[in-house]
Amino acid sequence: MESTQIISPGGDTTRQIPAGGGAPGFDPQRTAMTGPPGGLSFTAIPENAYALNSDPGRLNVLLQAQASGALGGRRLPLNLCLVIDRSGSMEGEPLEYVKRACSYVVDLLEPTDILSVVTFEEQVDVVMPARRVVNRALVKEHIQRIQPGNTTNLYDGIVAGAAQVASVRSDAYVNRMLVLTDGEPTAGIKDFASIVGSVAEQKSRGISVTALGFGPEYNEELLAGMARRTGGNYYYISRPDLIPEVFRKELDALLTISAKNLRLRLLLSRWVQVRQIYGQLPTFGERTAEVSLADMERGMTLSVVVEMELGRRPAGAYRVARAELTYDDCVSGRPNQRLEEEIVTEFVADGARVGSGVNPQVRQELEIAQASRNLERTMMGIRTQQLTVGAAMADLQRTQMLLTQQGRTDQAQDVAQAIQGLRSGTGDVEKTLIGAIVDLDQGKHK
Repeated sequence: MESTQIISPGGDTTRQIPAGGGAPGFDPQRTAMTGPPGGLSFTAIPENAYALNSDPGRLNVLLQAQASGALGGRRLPLNLCLVIDRSGSMEGEPLEYVKRACSYVVDLLEPTDILSVVTFEEQVDVVMPARRVVNRALVKEHIQRIQPGNTTNLYDGIVAGAAQVASVRSDAYVNRMLVLTDGEPTAGIKDFASIVGSVAEQKSRGISVTALGFGPEYNEELLAGMARRTGGNYYYISRPDLIPEVFRKELDALLTISAKNLRLRLLLSRWVQVRQIYGQLPTFGERTAEVSLADMERGMTLSVVVEMELGRRPAGAYRVARAELTYDDCVSGRPNQRLEEEIVTEFVADGARVGSGVNPQVRQELEIAQASRNLERTMMGIRTQQLTVGAAMADLQRTQMLLTQQGRTDQAQDVAQAIQGLRSGTGDVEKTLIGAIVDLDQGKHK
């Protein structure tokens, strides 16, 4: 019988599989494994079932995790810290809406949840240390006592908030900080690298950060960087009366988290390299590439597109990589769950077969990933004035149309808002666009 080989990532051992397909039921374009009940399913889909064996080439692979949308089961309790800017610019209506939003959070938490509240201006205050939400009235009383101060010491506020979460941090909780600020850091450590590095260190301890920017003055690159590096969310809040609504949206998401501490690892065969993982900052080892991914809520799909470079090899079907997804299951309460997927491509001499093997679903996700880069380029063109208003609007309209066609309606609406801001000369276009970029790079969608 004719045979082809699938080569292991180490490249030193092989196993024989039937030519043209492998074991019964094996589909080299789509395989899936399902985790524990209530957990995740994991799928690997190459952009093309075939590659030319005679020339180096590139292969995009779609890796998707899907969380069950079924109701029922239990949720992990929250270990939540509210880190609130109370600098002088927050005086009046903004701080009053923040207090209202915090009280709303208190009402939705259960006695099994942990809450702490930290405020920062020039000084940092622990308004309420980490404790179970038992006496809601007392918690709200602490929140109502918050008063405006002076400058903005964001770094020390984050450090103090992380310390509160870490004081009871456990895999048995969803550990999260919600950081709200309306301005640039003006006291304490102020540089981008130190602040983002600080939150990245917390991510290594299982603590994520959701960044909420209020008003026109905060540094959107800084807050987006905080969210990116920890798998949390980013929000731009344009008016003070929207603060409670955004807090509600974020808490609703936290209460339905199905999986946390997601980490994707690619183990590569010989003659295979990872060129990029769209929207991610991978770490590379010897024949490996790894990224941390965002927490997943119930009913969510998370899509990651990986671009690989393939070397020449003899004709046949080969395993070019193995993808491993590890996560903590927040429904079953089981940590360190693992799902694995084989990424298989058949190397052929016939270019016509390569042309016929394209998977449209992967092409669609690739277009979405590239749309995020397009938004980045447009945003930089606006910032540096290398694009006219008309050219920027034309770029954004093309991206909006693509996102709408691909069903990414929330991000399409953000782009539409940015277009309106450009047209009218009002609104913060960059803050709006960076929110769409962060969402697209996280890869989460219904």
